[in-house]
Amino acid sequence: MPAYDLIIRNGTIVDGTGAPRFVGDIAVRNGLIAAVGTVRGDATDEIDATGRIVAPGWVDIHTHYDGQATWDPEMAPSAWHGVTTVVMGNCGVGFAPAAPNRHDWLIGLMEGVEDIPGTALAEGMTWDWETFPQYLDALEKMPRTVDVGTHVPHGAVRAYVLGEREKPGALPTTDDIRKMADIVEEGVRAGALGFSTSRTVIHKSVDGEVVPGTSATPEELIEIGRAMGRVGHGVFEIASDMKREWNEFGWMGALSRETGLPVTFAALQSIAKELPLDEQISEMRRQNAQGANIVAQIALRGNGVIMAWRGTIHPFRFRPSYVAIADLPWDEQLARLKDPAVRASILAETNAYPESDIIGLLMMIGQGWHNQFVMDDDFDYEPQPQASILARAKAAGVAPDAYAYDKLMENDGDGFLYLPILNYADGNLDFLEALQGADDTVNSLSDGGAHCGTICDAASPTFMLEHWVRDRRRGGRISLEQAVKRQAHDTARLYGLDDRGVIAPGYLADLNVIDFDNVRLLKPWLAFDLPAGGKRLLQKAEGYDLTIKGGKVTFRMGTWTGETPGGLIRGPQRADLQEAAE
Repeated sequence: MPAYDLIIRNGTIVDGTGAPRFVGDIAVRNGLIAAVGTVRGDATDEIDATGRIVAPGWVDIHTHYDGQATWDPEMAPSAWHGVTTVVMGNCGVGFAPAAPNRHDWLIGLMEGVEDIPGTALAEGMTWDWETFPQYLDALEKMPRTVDVGTHVPHGAVRAYVLGEREKPGALPTTDDIRKMADIVEEGVRAGALGFSTSRTVIHKSVDGEVVPGTSATPEELIEIGRAMGRVGHGVFEIASDMKREWNEFGWMGALSRETGLPVTFAALQSIAKELPLDEQISEMRRQNAQGANIVAQIALRGNGVIMAWRGTIHPFRFRPSYVAIADLPWDEQLARLKDPAVRASILAETNAYPESDIIGLLMMIGQGWHNQFVMDDDFDYEPQPQASILARAKAAGVAPDAYAYDKLMENDGDGFLYLPILNYADGNLDFLEALQGADDTVNSLSDGGAHCGTICDAASPTFMLEHWVRDRRRGGRISLEQAVKRQAHDTARLYGLDDRGVIAPGYLADLNVIDFDNVRLLKPWLAFDLPAGGKRLLQKAEGYDLTIKGGKVTFRMGTWTGETPGGLIRGPQRADLQEAAE
Protein backbone atom coordinates (compact mmCIF):
# COMPACT_ATOMS: atom_id res chain seq x y z
CA MET A 1 0.00 0.00 0.00
CA PRO A 2 1.45 3.42 -0.95
CA ALA A 3 2.86 5.41 1.93
CA TYR A 4 1.10 8.61 0.84
CA ASP A 5 -1.94 9.71 -1.10
CA LEU A 6 -0.01 12.36 -3.05
CA ILE A 7 3.57 13.51 -3.48
CA ILE A 8 4.47 16.79 -5.20
CA ARG A 9 8.11 16.45 -6.24
CA ASN A 10 10.87 18.93 -7.03
CA GLY A 11 8.77 22.07 -6.60
CA THR A 12 10.17 25.42 -5.54
CA ILE A 13 8.41 25.69 -2.19
CA VAL A 14 7.37 29.09 -0.80
CA ASP A 15 6.03 27.92 2.52
CA GLY A 16 3.98 30.92 3.67
CA THR A 17 6.15 31.88 6.64
CA GLY A 18 8.20 34.42 4.73
CA ALA A 19 11.25 32.14 4.76
CA PRO A 20 13.37 31.85 1.60
CA ARG A 21 12.09 29.49 -1.08
CA PHE A 22 13.66 26.08 -1.45
CA VAL A 23 13.38 23.09 -3.77
CA GLY A 24 11.79 20.02 -2.24
CA ASP A 25 8.95 17.53 -2.09
CA ILE A 26 5.60 17.62 -0.30
CA ALA A 27 3.82 14.44 0.79
CA VAL A 28 0.10 14.37 1.58
CA ARG A 29 -1.89 11.86 3.59
CA ASN A 30 -5.56 12.07 4.64
CA GLY A 31 -5.87 15.66 3.48
CA LEU A 32 -2.89 16.88 5.53
CA ILE A 33 0.71 17.62 4.70
CA ALA A 34 2.67 14.64 6.00
CA ALA A 35 6.24 15.54 5.06
CA VAL A 36 8.21 18.38 3.44
CA GLY A 37 11.75 18.21 2.09
CA THR A 38 13.19 15.08 0.56
CA VAL A 39 10.36 12.56 0.60
CA ARG A 40 11.12 8.88 0.22
CA GLY A 41 8.42 6.36 -0.47
CA ASP A 42 5.61 6.16 -2.97
CA ALA A 43 2.13 7.60 -3.35
CA THR A 44 -1.12 6.87 -5.12
CA ASP A 45 -0.52 9.99 -7.23
CA GLU A 46 2.62 11.97 -7.93
CA ILE A 47 3.02 15.42 -9.46
CA ASP A 48 6.26 16.67 -10.98
CA ALA A 49 6.50 20.36 -10.03
CA THR A 50 9.97 20.97 -11.46
CA GLY A 51 10.27 24.65 -12.35
CA ARG A 52 7.02 25.50 -10.60
CA ILE A 53 6.29 27.49 -7.45
CA VAL A 54 4.38 25.54 -4.80
CA ALA A 55 2.58 27.83 -2.34
CA PRO A 56 -0.23 27.42 0.19
CA GLY A 57 -3.79 27.92 -1.00
CA TRP A 58 -4.87 31.55 -0.69
CA VAL A 59 -7.06 32.57 2.24
CA ASP A 60 -9.44 35.39 1.21
CA ILE A 61 -11.02 37.00 4.28
CA HIS A 62 -13.30 39.57 2.62
CA THR A 63 -15.93 38.00 0.35
CA HIS A 64 -19.69 38.04 -0.09
CA TYR A 65 -20.62 34.51 -1.16
CA ASP A 66 -23.37 34.35 1.49
CA GLY A 67 -26.04 33.46 -1.04
CA GLN A 68 -23.92 31.81 -3.72
CA ALA A 69 -22.40 29.42 -1.18
CA THR A 70 -25.84 27.85 -0.68
CA TRP A 71 -26.18 26.78 -4.33
CA ASP A 72 -22.77 26.83 -6.05
CA PRO A 73 -20.12 24.17 -5.31
CA GLU A 74 -17.53 25.67 -7.68
CA MET A 75 -17.32 29.08 -5.92
CA ALA A 76 -16.09 31.03 -8.93
CA PRO A 77 -14.47 33.39 -9.52
CA SER A 78 -12.37 33.20 -6.32
CA ALA A 79 -11.65 29.50 -6.77
CA TRP A 80 -10.20 30.24 -10.22
CA HIS A 81 -7.46 32.32 -8.58
CA GLY A 82 -5.95 29.82 -6.19
CA VAL A 83 -8.24 30.61 -3.26
CA THR A 84 -8.97 27.60 -1.06
CA THR A 85 -10.59 29.39 1.91
CA VAL A 86 -13.07 32.28 1.91
CA VAL A 87 -14.55 34.27 4.77
CA MET A 88 -17.92 35.85 3.95
CA GLY A 89 -20.60 37.79 5.82
CA ASN A 90 -18.54 40.98 5.68
CA CYS A 91 -19.75 44.60 5.84
CA GLY A 92 -22.76 43.76 8.01
CA VAL A 93 -24.74 42.06 5.22
CA GLY A 94 -25.84 38.45 5.07
CA PHE A 95 -28.84 36.15 5.33
CA ALA A 96 -29.01 34.96 8.92
CA PRO A 97 -30.74 35.28 11.23
CA ALA A 98 -33.72 35.64 8.92
CA ALA A 99 -37.31 35.99 10.05
CA PRO A 100 -39.62 34.49 7.38
CA ASN A 101 -41.15 37.91 6.62
CA ARG A 102 -37.74 39.61 6.19
CA HIS A 103 -36.31 37.58 3.30
CA ASP A 104 -37.03 40.24 0.69
CA TRP A 105 -35.63 42.96 2.95
CA LEU A 106 -32.37 41.07 3.42
CA ILE A 107 -32.10 40.46 -0.33
CA GLY A 108 -32.68 44.17 -0.97
CA LEU A 109 -29.96 45.06 1.51
CA MET A 110 -27.47 42.71 -0.13
CA GLU A 111 -28.44 43.81 -3.63
CA GLY A 112 -27.98 47.46 -2.79
CA VAL A 113 -24.77 47.17 -0.79
CA GLU A 114 -22.99 44.50 -2.81
CA ASP A 115 -24.59 44.73 -6.28
CA ILE A 116 -25.66 41.07 -6.33
CA PRO A 117 -28.80 40.59 -8.45
CA GLY A 118 -31.81 40.25 -6.18
CA THR A 119 -33.54 37.97 -8.65
CA ALA A 120 -30.59 35.56 -8.51
CA LEU A 121 -30.64 35.53 -4.71
CA ALA A 122 -34.41 35.06 -4.61
CA GLU A 123 -34.28 32.10 -6.97
CA GLY A 124 -31.03 30.55 -5.75
CA MET A 125 -31.59 30.45 -1.99
CA THR A 126 -33.89 27.91 -0.37
CA TRP A 127 -34.11 29.69 3.00
CA ASP A 128 -34.12 26.43 4.95
CA TRP A 129 -32.94 28.31 8.02
CA GLU A 130 -34.05 31.07 10.37
CA THR A 131 -31.44 31.29 13.11
CA PHE A 132 -27.75 31.73 12.51
CA PRO A 133 -26.86 28.22 13.73
CA GLN A 134 -29.43 26.84 11.27
CA TYR A 135 -27.76 28.84 8.48
CA LEU A 136 -24.44 27.22 9.36
CA ASP A 137 -26.13 23.82 9.23
CA ALA A 138 -27.46 24.66 5.77
CA LEU A 139 -23.99 25.71 4.57
CA GLU A 140 -22.54 22.49 5.92
CA LYS A 141 -24.75 20.36 3.68
CA MET A 142 -23.04 21.35 0.43
CA PRO A 143 -19.48 20.28 -0.44
CA ARG A 144 -17.47 22.87 -2.36
CA THR A 145 -14.10 23.48 -3.93
CA VAL A 146 -13.19 25.78 -1.01
CA ASP A 147 -13.73 26.01 2.73
CA VAL A 148 -16.16 28.73 3.80
CA GLY A 149 -16.36 30.61 7.08
CA THR A 150 -18.62 33.52 7.93
CA HIS A 151 -19.40 36.42 10.22
CA VAL A 152 -22.69 37.15 11.96
CA PRO A 153 -23.87 40.22 9.98
CA HIS A 154 -25.17 43.29 11.81
CA GLY A 155 -27.89 44.10 9.24
CA ALA A 156 -29.55 40.72 9.59
CA VAL A 157 -29.29 40.79 13.39
CA ARG A 158 -30.87 44.24 13.63
CA ALA A 159 -33.65 43.30 11.22
CA TYR A 160 -34.39 40.16 13.23
CA VAL A 161 -34.57 42.00 16.57
CA LEU A 162 -36.13 45.32 15.55
CA GLY A 163 -38.43 43.98 12.82
CA GLU A 164 -40.37 46.79 11.17
CA ARG A 165 -38.72 49.28 13.53
CA GLU A 166 -35.44 48.85 11.64
CA LYS A 167 -35.34 52.10 9.67
CA PRO A 168 -32.54 54.57 8.96
CA GLY A 169 -31.66 56.28 12.21
CA ALA A 170 -33.38 53.67 14.39
CA LEU A 171 -31.95 53.44 17.91
CA PRO A 172 -32.50 50.11 19.65
CA THR A 173 -33.52 49.90 23.28
CA THR A 174 -31.33 48.39 25.97
CA ASP A 175 -33.37 45.19 25.66
CA ASP A 176 -32.89 45.20 21.86
CA ILE A 177 -29.13 45.49 22.31
CA ARG A 178 -29.15 42.61 24.79
CA LYS A 179 -31.08 40.45 22.30
CA MET A 180 -28.66 41.34 19.50
CA ALA A 181 -25.68 40.47 21.67
CA ASP A 182 -27.30 37.14 22.55
CA ILE A 183 -27.78 36.32 18.85
CA VAL A 184 -24.16 37.15 18.09
CA GLU A 185 -22.96 35.06 21.03
CA GLU A 186 -25.12 32.16 19.86
CA GLY A 187 -23.76 32.48 16.33
CA VAL A 188 -20.12 32.59 17.40
CA ARG A 189 -20.61 29.61 19.72
CA ALA A 190 -22.13 27.74 16.76
CA GLY A 191 -19.07 28.45 14.62
CA ALA A 192 -19.16 31.99 13.21
CA LEU A 193 -15.69 33.48 12.84
CA GLY A 194 -16.81 36.90 14.05
CA PHE A 195 -19.24 39.77 13.60
CA SER A 196 -19.40 42.44 10.89
CA THR A 197 -20.97 45.85 10.48
CA SER A 198 -20.96 48.77 8.04
CA ARG A 199 -21.13 52.52 8.66
CA THR A 200 -20.59 54.13 5.26
CA VAL A 201 -22.87 56.15 2.98
CA ILE A 202 -21.57 54.17 0.02
CA HIS A 203 -23.46 51.15 1.39
CA LYS A 204 -27.20 51.48 0.82
CA SER A 205 -30.07 49.08 0.33
CA VAL A 206 -31.68 48.71 -3.08
CA ASP A 207 -34.22 51.28 -1.88
CA GLY A 208 -31.48 53.81 -1.17
CA GLU A 209 -31.58 53.50 2.62
CA VAL A 210 -28.34 53.56 4.61
CA VAL A 211 -27.38 50.26 6.21
CA PRO A 212 -28.46 49.51 9.79
CA GLY A 213 -25.03 49.86 11.35
CA THR A 214 -24.79 53.51 10.31
CA SER A 215 -26.90 54.64 13.27
CA ALA A 216 -25.41 52.22 15.78
CA THR A 217 -23.94 53.82 18.90
CA PRO A 218 -20.60 52.81 20.40
CA GLU A 219 -22.58 51.30 23.28
CA GLU A 220 -24.42 48.96 20.90
CA LEU A 221 -21.25 47.92 19.09
CA ILE A 222 -19.24 47.38 22.26
CA GLU A 223 -22.00 45.26 23.82
CA ILE A 224 -22.03 43.07 20.72
CA GLY A 225 -18.26 42.81 20.89
CA ARG A 226 -18.50 41.75 24.52
CA ALA A 227 -20.73 38.88 23.42
CA MET A 228 -17.83 37.52 21.36
CA GLY A 229 -15.57 38.14 24.31
CA ARG A 230 -17.72 35.85 26.41
CA VAL A 231 -17.15 33.10 23.87
CA GLY A 232 -13.44 33.81 23.77
CA HIS A 233 -12.88 34.21 20.05
CA GLY A 234 -14.08 36.08 16.98
CA VAL A 235 -13.07 39.01 14.79
CA PHE A 236 -15.01 42.29 14.80
CA GLU A 237 -15.04 43.54 11.18
CA ILE A 238 -16.18 47.03 10.15
CA ALA A 239 -16.44 49.26 7.09
CA SER A 240 -16.77 52.89 8.14
CA ASP A 241 -16.68 56.45 6.83
CA MET A 242 -14.54 57.24 9.89
CA LYS A 243 -16.39 60.42 10.76
CA ARG A 244 -14.43 62.32 13.35
CA GLU A 245 -17.36 62.71 15.73
CA TRP A 246 -17.82 58.93 15.77
CA ASN A 247 -14.32 58.43 17.23
CA GLU A 248 -14.27 54.96 15.74
CA PHE A 249 -10.73 54.16 16.81
CA GLY A 250 -11.53 55.14 20.38
CA TRP A 251 -14.25 52.55 20.87
CA MET A 252 -12.51 49.97 18.66
CA GLY A 253 -9.41 50.24 20.82
CA ALA A 254 -11.41 50.04 24.03
CA LEU A 255 -13.32 46.99 22.77
CA SER A 256 -10.18 45.19 21.68
CA ARG A 257 -8.41 45.84 24.97
CA GLU A 258 -11.40 44.73 27.04
CA THR A 259 -12.12 41.52 25.12
CA GLY A 260 -8.65 40.67 23.86
CA LEU A 261 -10.13 40.17 20.39
CA PRO A 262 -8.99 41.66 17.08
CA VAL A 263 -10.91 44.45 15.38
CA THR A 264 -10.35 44.88 11.66
CA PHE A 265 -11.44 47.68 9.34
CA ALA A 266 -11.35 48.53 5.64
CA ALA A 267 -8.45 50.96 5.23
CA LEU A 268 -8.87 52.86 1.98
CA GLN A 269 -8.28 56.12 0.23
CA SER A 270 -11.96 57.02 -0.12
CA ILE A 271 -13.97 60.11 -0.93
CA ALA A 272 -16.47 58.97 1.72
CA LYS A 273 -13.98 58.80 4.59
CA GLU A 274 -13.33 61.89 6.70
CA LEU A 275 -10.00 60.51 7.93
CA PRO A 276 -7.31 60.27 5.24
CA LEU A 277 -5.68 56.86 4.99
CA ASP A 278 -2.45 57.92 6.70
CA GLU A 279 -4.48 59.24 9.62
CA GLN A 280 -6.45 55.99 9.79
CA ILE A 281 -3.20 54.07 10.06
CA SER A 282 -1.69 56.41 12.65
CA GLU A 283 -4.84 56.30 14.80
CA MET A 284 -4.83 52.52 14.62
CA ARG A 285 -1.20 52.39 15.69
CA ARG A 286 -1.81 54.80 18.54
CA GLN A 287 -4.50 52.46 19.90
CA ASN A 288 -2.33 49.39 19.35
CA ALA A 289 0.51 51.03 21.28
CA GLN A 290 -1.92 51.14 24.21
CA GLY A 291 -2.61 47.41 24.05
CA ALA A 292 -5.33 47.12 21.39
CA ASN A 293 -5.27 44.69 18.47
CA ILE A 294 -6.65 46.59 15.48
CA VAL A 295 -5.75 45.38 11.98
CA ALA A 296 -6.18 47.33 8.75
CA GLN A 297 -7.48 45.51 5.69
CA ILE A 298 -5.85 46.92 2.56
CA ALA A 299 -6.67 46.41 -1.10
CA LEU A 300 -3.86 45.71 -3.53
CA ARG A 301 -5.01 47.98 -6.33
CA GLY A 302 -7.37 50.82 -7.00
CA ASN A 303 -10.88 49.68 -6.17
CA GLY A 304 -12.19 50.28 -9.63
CA VAL A 305 -15.54 50.20 -11.33
CA ILE A 306 -15.56 48.24 -14.58
CA MET A 307 -18.04 50.04 -16.81
CA ALA A 308 -19.93 48.51 -19.72
CA TRP A 309 -23.25 49.00 -21.49
CA ARG A 310 -24.63 45.89 -19.81
CA GLY A 311 -22.89 46.49 -16.51
CA THR A 312 -24.43 48.29 -13.56
CA ILE A 313 -22.99 51.68 -14.49
CA HIS A 314 -21.26 53.53 -17.34
CA PRO A 315 -20.57 57.18 -18.24
CA PHE A 316 -23.79 57.63 -20.25
CA ARG A 317 -26.15 56.16 -17.66
CA PHE A 318 -27.52 59.61 -16.76
CA ARG A 319 -27.99 61.04 -20.26
CA PRO A 320 -31.70 61.24 -21.15
CA SER A 321 -31.43 59.58 -24.56
CA TYR A 322 -29.72 56.60 -23.01
CA VAL A 323 -32.22 56.43 -20.14
CA ALA A 324 -34.96 56.16 -22.77
CA ILE A 325 -33.50 52.88 -24.08
CA ALA A 326 -31.89 51.52 -20.90
CA ASP A 327 -34.64 48.98 -20.15
CA LEU A 328 -34.88 47.52 -23.64
CA PRO A 329 -33.77 43.92 -24.23
CA TRP A 330 -30.07 43.92 -25.05
CA ASP A 331 -30.46 43.12 -28.76
CA GLU A 332 -32.79 46.10 -29.20
CA GLN A 333 -30.65 48.36 -27.04
CA LEU A 334 -27.52 47.42 -29.00
CA ALA A 335 -29.23 48.19 -32.30
CA ARG A 336 -30.18 51.64 -30.99
CA LEU A 337 -26.66 52.31 -29.68
CA LYS A 338 -25.28 51.48 -33.13
CA ASP A 339 -27.67 53.98 -34.74
CA PRO A 340 -25.66 57.14 -35.61
CA ALA A 341 -28.65 59.31 -34.75
CA VAL A 342 -28.94 57.80 -31.24
CA ARG A 343 -25.20 58.15 -30.74
CA ALA A 344 -25.32 61.80 -31.76
CA SER A 345 -28.27 62.44 -29.46
CA ILE A 346 -26.57 60.87 -26.43
CA LEU A 347 -23.32 62.72 -27.07
CA ALA A 348 -25.11 66.04 -27.44
CA GLU A 349 -26.64 65.79 -23.95
CA THR A 350 -25.39 66.51 -20.46
CA ASN A 351 -25.89 64.22 -17.50
CA ALA A 352 -29.13 64.46 -15.52
CA TYR A 353 -27.81 63.22 -12.19
CA PRO A 354 -30.28 62.15 -9.51
CA GLU A 355 -30.17 63.84 -6.12
CA SER A 356 -27.66 61.87 -4.07
CA ASP A 357 -25.23 62.21 -1.19
CA ILE A 358 -22.66 60.51 -3.44
CA ILE A 359 -22.99 63.06 -6.25
CA GLY A 360 -19.20 63.36 -6.40
CA LEU A 361 -18.94 59.68 -7.28
CA LEU A 362 -21.69 59.97 -9.90
CA MET A 363 -19.86 62.88 -11.52
CA MET A 364 -16.65 60.83 -11.64
CA ILE A 365 -18.60 58.14 -13.50
CA GLY A 366 -20.33 60.57 -15.86
CA GLN A 367 -17.52 62.91 -16.76
CA GLY A 368 -14.26 61.96 -15.04
CA TRP A 369 -12.43 61.31 -18.30
CA HIS A 370 -9.03 62.10 -16.77
CA ASN A 371 -9.43 59.07 -14.47
CA GLN A 372 -11.11 56.60 -16.82
CA PHE A 373 -9.17 54.07 -18.86
CA VAL A 374 -9.88 51.64 -21.69
CA MET A 375 -9.43 48.01 -20.64
CA ASP A 376 -7.26 46.73 -23.48
CA ASP A 377 -6.14 43.10 -23.61
CA ASP A 378 -2.85 43.95 -21.85
CA PHE A 379 -4.45 46.41 -19.42
CA ASP A 380 -2.23 47.80 -16.65
CA TYR A 381 -4.18 48.17 -13.39
CA GLU A 382 -1.79 50.94 -12.34
CA PRO A 383 -2.47 53.17 -15.36
CA GLN A 384 -0.68 56.44 -16.01
CA PRO A 385 -2.33 59.76 -16.99
CA GLN A 386 -1.29 59.42 -20.64
CA ALA A 387 -3.42 56.26 -20.84
CA SER A 388 -6.60 58.05 -19.72
CA ILE A 389 -9.56 58.55 -22.00
CA LEU A 390 -8.95 62.30 -21.81
CA ALA A 391 -5.37 61.93 -23.04
CA ARG A 392 -6.20 59.34 -25.70
CA ALA A 393 -9.12 61.36 -27.02
CA LYS A 394 -6.98 64.47 -27.24
CA ALA A 395 -4.32 62.55 -29.16
CA ALA A 396 -7.01 61.22 -31.51
CA GLY A 397 -8.52 64.67 -32.00
CA VAL A 398 -11.98 63.74 -30.72
CA ALA A 399 -14.11 64.61 -27.71
CA PRO A 400 -13.52 62.34 -24.70
CA ASP A 401 -17.18 61.27 -24.43
CA ALA A 402 -17.21 60.28 -28.12
CA TYR A 403 -13.99 58.32 -27.63
CA ALA A 404 -15.47 56.54 -24.59
CA TYR A 405 -18.71 55.76 -26.44
CA ASP A 406 -16.85 54.15 -29.31
CA LYS A 407 -14.66 52.10 -26.97
CA LEU A 408 -17.74 50.77 -25.19
CA MET A 409 -19.11 49.76 -28.60
CA GLU A 410 -16.09 47.57 -29.41
CA ASN A 411 -16.59 43.80 -29.56
CA ASP A 412 -20.21 44.35 -30.55
CA GLY A 413 -20.99 46.50 -27.52
CA ASP A 414 -18.91 44.53 -25.02
CA GLY A 415 -16.12 47.07 -24.47
CA PHE A 416 -14.97 47.89 -20.93
CA LEU A 417 -13.79 51.09 -19.24
CA TYR A 418 -12.05 51.18 -15.86
CA LEU A 419 -12.55 53.86 -13.21
CA PRO A 420 -10.51 53.55 -9.99
CA ILE A 421 -12.77 55.29 -7.47
CA LEU A 422 -10.87 54.28 -4.31
CA ASN A 423 -7.17 53.84 -3.58
CA TYR A 424 -6.01 55.86 -6.55
CA ALA A 425 -6.01 59.44 -5.32
CA ASP A 426 -2.32 59.84 -6.21
CA GLY A 427 -2.59 58.23 -9.62
CA ASN A 428 -0.36 55.39 -8.47
CA LEU A 429 -0.12 52.64 -5.83
CA ASP A 430 3.08 53.81 -4.13
CA PHE A 431 1.30 54.31 -0.80
CA LEU A 432 0.67 50.55 -0.57
CA GLU A 433 4.35 49.61 -0.66
CA ALA A 434 5.06 50.19 3.04
CA LEU A 435 1.66 48.85 4.11
CA GLN A 436 2.41 45.49 2.49
CA GLY A 437 5.40 45.11 4.78
CA ALA A 438 3.51 45.98 7.97
CA ASP A 439 2.43 43.46 10.58
CA ASP A 440 -0.72 45.44 11.45
CA THR A 441 -2.21 45.22 7.94
CA VAL A 442 -3.54 42.30 5.89
CA ASN A 443 -4.24 41.93 2.17
CA SER A 444 -8.00 41.95 1.74
CA LEU A 445 -11.07 43.63 0.26
CA SER A 446 -11.43 41.41 -2.81
CA ASP A 447 -15.24 41.40 -2.41
CA GLY A 448 -15.39 38.01 -4.11
CA GLY A 449 -18.94 37.17 -5.16
CA ALA A 450 -20.11 40.78 -4.91
CA HIS A 451 -20.40 43.89 -7.09
CA CYS A 452 -21.40 41.59 -9.90
CA GLY A 453 -21.98 44.33 -12.45
CA THR A 454 -19.14 46.69 -11.49
CA ILE A 455 -16.08 45.01 -9.94
CA CYS A 456 -14.11 41.78 -10.23
CA ASP A 457 -11.44 42.10 -7.55
CA ALA A 458 -11.73 38.41 -6.63
CA ALA A 459 -8.67 38.15 -8.87
CA SER A 460 -6.61 40.07 -6.27
CA PRO A 461 -4.28 37.15 -5.38
CA THR A 462 -3.35 36.75 -9.03
CA PHE A 463 -2.87 40.50 -9.39
CA MET A 464 -0.55 40.35 -6.37
CA LEU A 465 1.68 37.83 -8.14
CA GLU A 466 1.58 39.37 -11.59
CA HIS A 467 1.80 43.04 -10.66
CA TRP A 468 3.34 43.43 -7.21
CA VAL A 469 5.86 40.60 -7.38
CA ARG A 470 6.81 40.31 -11.04
CA ASP A 471 5.78 43.11 -13.39
CA ARG A 472 5.31 46.42 -11.56
CA ARG A 473 7.12 49.19 -13.44
CA ARG A 474 6.10 52.36 -11.57
CA GLY A 475 7.70 51.78 -8.18
CA GLY A 476 8.85 49.13 -5.76
CA ARG A 477 7.84 45.50 -5.79
CA ILE A 478 7.47 42.94 -3.02
CA SER A 479 9.17 39.58 -2.77
CA LEU A 480 7.35 36.40 -3.67
CA GLU A 481 7.94 35.12 -0.14
CA GLN A 482 6.29 38.18 1.39
CA ALA A 483 3.38 38.08 -1.04
CA VAL A 484 2.63 34.44 -0.26
CA LYS A 485 2.86 35.09 3.48
CA ARG A 486 0.45 38.02 3.13
CA GLN A 487 -2.18 36.07 1.20
CA ALA A 488 -1.99 32.79 3.11
CA HIS A 489 -0.38 32.84 6.56
CA ASP A 490 -1.35 36.37 7.62
CA THR A 491 -4.99 36.27 6.53
CA ALA A 492 -5.46 32.85 8.10
CA ARG A 493 -3.92 33.89 11.43
CA LEU A 494 -6.15 36.94 11.81
CA TYR A 495 -9.19 34.64 11.89
CA GLY A 496 -7.61 31.95 14.04
CA LEU A 497 -7.31 29.53 11.13
CA ASP A 498 -4.04 28.14 12.36
CA ASP A 499 -4.40 24.90 10.39
CA ARG A 500 -3.70 26.45 6.98
CA GLY A 501 -1.62 29.03 5.14
CA VAL A 502 1.71 27.27 5.77
CA ILE A 503 3.43 24.35 4.05
CA ALA A 504 4.59 22.19 6.94
CA PRO A 505 3.71 18.78 8.37
CA GLY A 506 0.28 18.70 9.99
CA TYR A 507 -1.21 21.64 8.07
CA LEU A 508 -4.04 21.26 5.58
CA ALA A 509 -2.87 20.17 2.16
CA ASP A 510 -4.24 23.34 0.53
CA LEU A 511 -1.73 24.14 -2.20
CA ASN A 512 -1.15 25.96 -5.47
CA VAL A 513 1.29 24.75 -8.14
CA ILE A 514 2.09 27.88 -10.12
CA ASP A 515 3.85 28.56 -13.40
CA PHE A 516 5.03 31.89 -12.06
CA ASP A 517 6.62 33.24 -15.26
CA ASN A 518 3.32 32.81 -17.08
CA VAL A 519 0.87 34.09 -14.46
CA ARG A 520 -1.50 36.47 -16.23
CA LEU A 521 -4.90 37.97 -15.60
CA LEU A 522 -7.20 37.49 -18.56
CA LYS A 523 -9.69 40.07 -19.72
CA PRO A 524 -12.92 40.17 -17.67
CA TRP A 525 -16.27 39.39 -19.23
CA LEU A 526 -19.93 39.67 -18.31
CA ALA A 527 -21.67 36.35 -17.79
CA PHE A 528 -25.37 35.78 -17.25
CA ASP A 529 -25.08 32.49 -15.41
CA LEU A 530 -26.46 33.26 -11.96
CA PRO A 531 -29.91 31.93 -11.05
CA ALA A 532 -32.68 33.68 -13.00
CA GLY A 533 -30.05 34.70 -15.57
CA GLY A 534 -28.39 37.15 -13.20
CA LYS A 535 -25.26 38.86 -14.49
CA ARG A 536 -21.80 38.91 -12.99
CA LEU A 537 -18.36 40.05 -14.02
CA LEU A 538 -15.91 37.17 -14.22
CA GLN A 539 -12.17 37.01 -14.76
CA LYS A 540 -9.90 34.02 -15.21
CA ALA A 541 -6.15 33.66 -15.05
CA GLU A 542 -3.34 31.70 -16.62
CA GLY A 543 -0.46 30.26 -14.64
CA TYR A 544 -2.22 28.10 -12.05
CA ASP A 545 -1.22 24.60 -13.10
CA LEU A 546 -3.01 23.04 -10.12
CA THR A 547 -5.02 24.10 -7.11
CA ILE A 548 -5.25 21.47 -4.40
CA LYS A 549 -7.72 21.52 -1.52
CA GLY A 550 -7.31 18.98 1.27
CA GLY A 551 -5.06 16.87 -0.94
CA LYS A 552 -7.55 16.78 -3.84
CA VAL A 553 -6.86 18.52 -7.14
CA THR A 554 -9.78 20.91 -7.56
CA PHE A 555 -8.53 22.90 -10.56
CA ARG A 556 -6.17 21.83 -13.31
CA MET A 557 -4.99 24.53 -15.73
CA GLY A 558 -7.89 26.72 -14.63
CA THR A 559 -10.59 24.10 -15.14
CA TRP A 560 -12.61 22.60 -12.31
CA THR A 561 -12.00 18.88 -11.94
CA GLY A 562 -15.34 18.26 -10.22
CA GLU A 563 -13.73 17.57 -6.83
CA THR A 564 -15.43 19.25 -3.85
CA PRO A 565 -13.33 18.61 -0.73
CA GLY A 566 -14.19 21.98 0.85
CA GLY A 567 -16.57 22.38 3.76
CA LEU A 568 -17.74 24.72 6.48
CA ILE A 569 -15.31 26.20 8.99
CA ARG A 570 -16.75 26.36 12.50
CA GLY A 571 -14.70 28.64 14.71
CA PRO A 572 -10.93 28.86 15.11
CA GLN A 573 -8.89 25.95 13.82
CA ARG A 574 -5.67 24.52 15.19
CA ALA A 575 -3.04 22.56 13.31
CA ASP A 576 -2.13 19.27 14.96
CA LEU A 577 1.24 19.63 13.25
CA GLN A 578 3.57 16.69 13.13
CA GLU A 579 1.37 14.44 15.26
CA ALA A 580 -1.37 14.51 12.64
CA ALA A 581 1.05 13.72 9.90
CA GLU A 582 2.61 10.62 11.40
